Amino acid sequence: MRAANVLILLCVGASLYAWTADPMIVEHDLAFSLQNLLDRRIWTVVTAIFVHANSVHLFGNMIFLYVFGNTLERVAGAKRMLSAFFLGGVLSFLLSLPFFPTGTTFLGASAAIFTLTAVVMLIEPLRFSILLLMPVGLVAVLYFLYNALSVYYNVQSNVAYVSHIIGFLIGTPMGMAWSPRWKRNLTISVGLLGAYFFLLFVIEAYVLPLLQ
Repeated sequence: MRAANVLILLCVGASLYAWTADPMIVEHDLAFSLQNLLDRRIWTVVTAIFVHANSVHLFGNMIFLYVFGNTLERVAGAKRMLSAFFLGGVLSFLLSLPFFPTGTTFLGASAAIFTLTAVVMLIEPLRFSILLLMPVGLVAVLYFLYNALSVYYNVQSNVAYVSHIIGFLIGTPMGMAWSPRWKRNLTISVGLLGAYFFLLFVIEAYVLPLLQ
């Protein structure tokens, strides 16, 4: 079994356990927070990666982990995929602390997955995802742009947009180090974004009026 799929199973198992466990156990022993760090519950910086807040949170993350985790594992190997996942997840939690209120708790693999998206964008941007219906390089750029705009416009929600951006930025130098063609691949990804918006413009300006 691929390592990416093992990560998915661990996320599902940890989340199911957390949803049925005492909330105090989740807060003190599974979720990551500044208080847990100060209380030397250091393991929570890892366990929090696998626990998700609800089924929607879990399902969305697992789709992206399946696509980007397996893609990176195929092209760069399990060791590099796992190192990107855990380094991105752990560092994103730690580096996010200054951006959130003191009592904030962190859960989920989102930031770790964003690390994977950045690496894949710079290594294999043209690989087409049937699940996401577009090349993975385009998906990576679109979701980075979405999160950057959410931070810029100060969108209020339970989503840790800043953590996602941090995860993406952690993955960028890793992708540059692992891909001798990262400049070309970055150009391809940005070009895909331009083509995507051009296609949306054509559909809105010319196709939709014909259907009305």
